[in-house]
Amino acid sequence: VRGGATKSAEFLLQLLRNAESNADYSGLDVDRLVVEHIQVNRAACLRRRTYRAHGRINPYMSSPCHIELWLTESESTPDAPKKSSKKKTAVDKTKRVKASGTAAH
Repeated sequence: VRGGATKSAEFLLQLLRNAESNADYSGLDVDRLVVEHIQVNRAACLRRRTYRAHGRINPYMSSPCHIELWLTESESTPDAPKKSSKKKTAVDKTKRVKASGTAAH
């Protein structure tokens, strides 16, 4: 995971581990768990303020979220994804030509 998404990815991984622990405590087979539904909704923003130079104040908002995660126990263990034998070929990109009204030579 690149850039600023590492914090979100670590938080989601922590949530999955917690869900796995809860399923194990409930007596479900952890190896057969499948993510059936996952949804992230925006929560209410918490408004704070940060003080700037010359007596100015800027908003300092946080953007929390609600994560909904449903795990179900499948009848069989999930299979590993199959690799396709087709080779991917690069698609030729069309070049844009600048249309100029006057040519100065």
